[in-house]
Parts: sequence; C-alpha cells; structure tokens
Amino acid sequence: MMFMKMVRVLVFGLIVMSTALQAQESSESDQTTSAGVLDLAALDDMTGLLEKLRDRRVVLVGETHDRYDHHLAQLEVIKGMYAQNPDMAIGLEFFQQPFQAVLDRFIAGEIDEQGLVRESEYFERWRYDYRLYRPIFQFAREKGIPLIALNLEAELTGKVSKGGIESLGEVDRSRIPQQIDRSDDAYKARLNEIFQHHAHPEKRNFDHFYEVQLLWDEGMAECAARWLNAHPGSRMVVLAGAGHIIYGSGIPNRLKRRIDGDLALVLPLGEAGVDPTMGDYMLVTRKQTLPRSGLLGVYLDTEESPVRISGFSDGSGAEAAGVQEDDRLLSVAGQPVASYADIRFVLMEHSPGERVQVEIQRDNFFTGTMTHSLEVELH
Repeated sequence: MMFMKMVRVLVFGLIVMSTALQAQESSESDQTTSAGVLDLAALDDMTGLLEKLRDRRVVLVGETHDRYDHHLAQLEVIKGMYAQNPDMAIGLEFFQQPFQAVLDRFIAGEIDEQGLVRESEYFERWRYDYRLYRPIFQFAREKGIPLIALNLEAELTGKVSKGGIESLGEVDRSRIPQQIDRSDDAYKARLNEIFQHHAHPEKRNFDHFYEVQLLWDEGMAECAARWLNAHPGSRMVVLAGAGHIIYGSGIPNRLKRRIDGDLALVLPLGEAGVDPTMGDYMLVTRKQTLPRSGLLGVYLDTEESPVRISGFSDGSGAEAAGVQEDDRLLSVAGQPVASYADIRFVLMEHSPGERVQVEIQRDNFFTGTMTHSLEVELH
C-alpha cells in the first residue's frame, strides 16, 4: 500500500514560513537559511483531501512524468472524485488534440490498449513508459470516463520553436489559441531559468522557447474549457506536469479566464520544497519505480513496414542470436508487430534476461525472401 499523506498549504497555518533574512557579511558558522515548518501532526489524508475537493469543478493534479507514485496518487484522486460524482472527464497533457477520436474509441471499447498507443502515436510523441499511466487509462475505460487530449500537436509547437509564432502561416495561426496572456513576469523569469540550464542556450532563442510554453499552456486550457463549457454540469481532473500547474501560472489561470467554477491545484512535493503560493494542496508520496522492460538491442527504421533493423546497440541480444541489419521484424514473443508502438507494447510485458522468439524476414540473393525464427535474450 503506497504511503500517502496530503499537506494543506494555503490555510489553517499548517506551514509557518519564517521571515526572510537579509544578506550580511558573517562568518560561515553564523550563516542561516530561511526555513518553513510543517506541522506533521496536522497532516491530512486522501479522504480529507477529497472532501475539500468536493465542490471544485476542476482539479489539476501535477506530476513528475517518470514518477510512478505520482501517477498512483493521481489515480486515487480520480477514483475519489468519481465516487463523489461520476459525471467527470480526465484531461491529459500527454495526448495531442488531433488524436481525440482515438481516445474516444478506446473508452468506447472499439480498440484495445495496443491500438490506443499505436493510433495515438503515444511512443513517438510522448515517449514515457506507457505502464506509468496504464492504471489510469484502465480505470477510465472500465468506468467510461471520457479522456480528453489537451495538448497542441507537436507539428505546431515545433514550428514555433524554430521561428516563433510570427513564422506561422494563416492556416496554422487559426489552429492556435487566439488569447495568449503574456502578463505573468514571474512565470517568464522561471522559464528563463529553466532555459538557461538547457544545453547550449546561446544557440537557441528564448523568445521562441517562451512562446512554445505559452502555447502549450493556453492550448491545454482552451481545450479543457471547451469540454467543460459544453458539459456545464461536469467536473474535470487535469493531469499535467507540475510545471504547468505550480503557482497557477501555466494552465490554471488561463483556464479560469475561460470557465465558471472553482479550481484546485494539487502538487507533488518536489525538491524545491514548499512555498504556500505554489498551490492549494501537496501530496507526499513514497517513491516507487517500475521494473525495467526488456530490450532487443536494435535500432529501427520505422518508416518502412515491416519495421527494418538498421543497427545494434552494444551487447545486443538480437545480434548475438543471429539477427542481421536490414532484417524486417514480423513478430516478437509470438505477437505480430507492424510498428514501433507494437514492439514497445509487446516488450513492456517482458523483463531483461527473458528469452523470446523473434520472427524476422530476410532477403537473400540466392534463396529470395525467407522467414526465420530466432530466440533472443532481452537485455
């Protein structure tokens, strides 16, 4: 059972922030730091949090994308809110808006999980281990909760990253939010600090980086608002990276402009510590990680079908088993694979060290095209 406690950060004095100390010359032994105090005896639990969320129309729950415990906490919030009122939806940063029909078909039971990741281009566009979010998707499908693809497509933000919003043509401009709020100077400063920590910031354009962030935030807020305004009696849980939620700067304040109803900001406790202006509630979770999935140790050319082997990583089990460059993958562990998504989906059920059958197709000048089945040890 995951250890879970909730810290209420805005009211009732659960956090006592000390007065900031002015910088002054002092010996090292005299130096102090500004510190906050958490009253651990007053920490609430998930039941208490859910009761406080009962009247909030939108609950935004932040995450660090690769933290499994954060996603389990999100699921607890979703389950609790569903128990209060099943008339709700789940808004997702990690699916892009053009793939909404794929999510609808998944919830309707028309495609399975493998179809979901393939048709939404999940692994190509998001890349994080699907298993991190799997319990959330499975619960939504079981209960028929709509999943809403919030994010703008990468093709648009990629153009803005290179040339800014001004570089977009008329058609592309019509597909981005017309209202873009640039008034939050503190948010811009935080984003600039992040930008400076990227590799070779001198070779990139901060203004373009900033506009991409704003487009993500405004785009997700606008998409969520569109669904909420079309369903005036419904609630929504929004799942997104904590950076899009913290201080209300990213999605929340932009969503407030567009809808009626109260919002709540629920954040995971991060390395930056606690500031009472960050949000409304903080979740304290014990870190959990998923076991690593097995790998074939191959590089793939996914432009072709069947997928072609273009090379091997060091210590490749596939190469050791006799797989060759230009072989085409037909199946892995008895499952047909027609795309990169299929391969990733099949392998996530297998561990390093397992041996699986890999069926490949190989062209030979003398014998023509032949099919071979090889046993590969995953690594």
